[in-house]
Amino acid sequence: MTRILFLFFLCFWTSIVSQASEIYAGRASVSITPPVPVAVGGQMYVRVAQKVDNPATANVLILSSGTNKNAADASIMVSCDLVSIDLNIIRGVRSEIADKIAGIDTSKIIINATHTHTAPEARDYVYIIPKDVIQSKDVRDYIIKQIVEGIIQAWDNQQKVSVTWGMDYAKVAYNRRATYADGSAKMYGNTAADNFRKIEGPEDESINSLFFWNKKGELLAACINVACPAQIVEGRVTVNADYWHFVRQNMQKRFGKQVVVLGWIGAAGDQNPRPMYNKVAEYRMAQLRSGVAPKDLKMDKINFQTEIFLQEIADRITDAVVRTYEAVKVDKRNDVVYKHEVQRVDLPMRLITAEEYWGIRKALAADTIQNAEHREKFYGQIGWNQRAIDRYMNQQSVEHPMYNAEVHVLRVGDIVICTNPFELFTDYGVQMKARGKALQTFVIQLAGPGSYLPTEVAVKGGHYSAIAQSNLVGPEGGQILVERTLQLANDMMK
Repeated sequence: MTRILFLFFLCFWTSIVSQASEIYAGRASVSITPPVPVAVGGQMYVRVAQKVDNPATANVLILSSGTNKNAADASIMVSCDLVSIDLNIIRGVRSEIADKIAGIDTSKIIINATHTHTAPEARDYVYIIPKDVIQSKDVRDYIIKQIVEGIIQAWDNQQKVSVTWGMDYAKVAYNRRATYADGSAKMYGNTAADNFRKIEGPEDESINSLFFWNKKGELLAACINVACPAQIVEGRVTVNADYWHFVRQNMQKRFGKQVVVLGWIGAAGDQNPRPMYNKVAEYRMAQLRSGVAPKDLKMDKINFQTEIFLQEIADRITDAVVRTYEAVKVDKRNDVVYKHEVQRVDLPMRLITAEEYWGIRKALAADTIQNAEHREKFYGQIGWNQRAIDRYMNQQSVEHPMYNAEVHVLRVGDIVICTNPFELFTDYGVQMKARGKALQTFVIQLAGPGSYLPTEVAVKGGHYSAIAQSNLVGPEGGQILVERTLQLANDMMK
């Protein structure tokens, strides 16, 4: 009997150990900033940048287990300073990489956006771009070429690594939806108004970090998960990677130029990096911390879209990452369980009511009756309303329209990484983290073209980000996404 039990536990232990393996990683960082002038994305009207404040980049991490350059097992993660990831970019990169790396499973290529609103625009349907400005197709082709080059660089420099993970906290995200006494809500609503009652949803202040070292103990790459889009300087008419540029500078100053930083935006459809209240106090403290004597301390004069606040937010993130690093560097893992699953999930699309339809038609008419100059400038807004009308018409013939979403779930040791293509409201990300069986859950939004995915509370409150034009998928689909992602993630931890 003793011998049988011994053999049972030996087989059981062997089964566990056999799942763990050595990890190999390659990394690269490349510019995806085409020559200016170039249109920058993120607003309803066209903006043409004549200047580059700092470059938009694509930061690449390739992971594989067992052996070096294991194509069949490799995962390729690319974080881009873009507002979203056009499907044509994903298809283009996968097609080219299939021809360049034999045996690669291109479905395991993940491309996510940091959601900076001052990045080159690569989508065809958003703006009418002036003829003397580089066109979106050419921008897209350039971005694809650069990403492919970065992937090849990362593929060629793969090496055995040790890995660990950890978390800390920093005040980066502010829920940007204010709610009022009548139950209505407004994105960037006035919180100083007498009828303001509360901020609509939660704010996720966790900073999750994933670190990779070489045999010499040098930090090669850091994946930093922040539940907040990169939208500090979203109103500028320049190319700017927003706070991620300053985070990368901070990290390389601290750990060396060899470090590649992947920016992963967590569930943050209702978040932003600028204060919704305590604005004057925050503005003063940011100035003092930067060594500038406080000035313009009045509500009508403060401007958070400055280098001072970019550095402030980057420092908050970096401080949290460094604190994490110092704590977890003694817990490096050389052998970990590594898995990657990709699934396509059908989610019910948000249905547009007849009342919403007529309201959208009215808004569309207000723009289309304007002169040609207005229609050209606000082509994005016109298209936004027109696409909602097209969806309503499609509902008349398709009883249950569905949105097919690509979802990735990766396990690295004790953590899981979950992706989705949406601007996912934070409540959904909190559910995934709270209900997940992994030690830590990293949620990455905008691994795809994106549209806001709001909560039921937000839809009732209304306004931009929670109205029909803003949402391809509504709260019903959001909950299905959570349940399916959790099922995949929790199954991986068994």
